[in-house]
Amino acid sequence: MTMDSELLMLLAGLIGLLTLATVAGRFVVRRKGADRPDMRNLIQRIRAWWGMLLFFGLAVLAGSGMTVLLFAAVSFLALREFITLTRPHRADHRALFWAFFILTPMQYILLYREMYGMFTIFIPVYGFLWMPVRNVLAGETEDFLARTAKVQWALMVAVYFISHAPALLLLDIEGYEGESAKLLLFLVVVVQASDVLQYVWGKTLGRRPVAPTLSPGKTVEGFIGGVASATALGAALWWITPFTPWQAAGYAYVICVMGFLGGLVMSAIKRDRGVKDFGSLIEGHGGMLDRVDSICFSAPLFFHLVRFFTQ
Repeated sequence: MTMDSELLMLLAGLIGLLTLATVAGRFVVRRKGADRPDMRNLIQRIRAWWGMLLFFGLAVLAGSGMTVLLFAAVSFLALREFITLTRPHRADHRALFWAFFILTPMQYILLYREMYGMFTIFIPVYGFLWMPVRNVLAGETEDFLARTAKVQWALMVAVYFISHAPALLLLDIEGYEGESAKLLLFLVVVVQASDVLQYVWGKTLGRRPVAPTLSPGKTVEGFIGGVASATALGAALWWITPFTPWQAAGYAYVICVMGFLGGLVMSAIKRDRGVKDFGSLIEGHGGMLDRVDSICFSAPLFFHLVRFFTQ
């Protein structure tokens, strides 16, 4: 990856924005009192955003190899959270060994070696074929279909979907050679900004919940305001991409909507299991999956749209 001024400028802008948010947050907390639950949550969220900025900053600055390795670690942690939540049967342990220590590393090895054809079918075809075979060889048929489906879903969400984010670094776009790290940053900034702006708009103007039984905090007003604002942000960031401003806005709109829908799907899974968060790894944000749920659903679509319509 070639370091350039645009990437450094964007990272500097994000640091400045987060610094401003930190100062503003401390001012608000000092005025309203640090003992209030909402104020503690605000501080926790700001700290978590710093951590995420550090992670994604390292990912795009370290080069494609280190980025792939970092996202492999994210997938491993996310897979662990998903599997823990589904309460696996002891007969699934050998299948889970394959999921964690064979299929997950292989997915990222294929990505690193730029084997696009195998990368796109390895888990959806070969992984899906092998998981039920491995389970049936254990000789336990109780709840067989549901047990197998849980592991397959975990692999798709936590490994296959997430792996499409670092795959952006390997795209070879004419006139944009060596700059694809900025596509990863574009995806993450727009999707995460959409989440934050939906929260802000929802708290400010939100009245009508989008899905009361799944996520009561998500409102129609928050969704519209957040997606519109993040789409405008995506259009404003066109200069770090190979897109025109209108193309950047279109891509931003698609990934914001997919991120929102991904959040709803993951909320449905948590409600089904009777929990609020997938884990407690990230203070103020729950588990790893709670933070990357929107990326899980937006990354594959963004990757393939860019590959087929821009490359």
